[in-house]
Amino acid sequence: MVARKPALAPAPARPELDALIAKSRQIKLTEEMLAEQRASFAYGNAPAGSSITKESARQSAKTVRLRTD
Repeated sequence: MVARKPALAPAPARPELDALIAKSRQIKLTEEMLAEQRASFAYGNAPAGSSITKESARQSAKTVRLRTD
């Protein structure tokens, strides 16, 4: 049988990444920032050749509503 590496080995030390994560926890997201993230996500995941533009994604992000079923 082939020897396998353990799947749950300790993560390597990444001090630069840890510093960036700590810095990101200090940032408070505004509604504008969240809307821009939604638009970017929608635009980035649109199928190739679709009629979705960055501006149309921004307009749609402004009207996002959550269902409360």
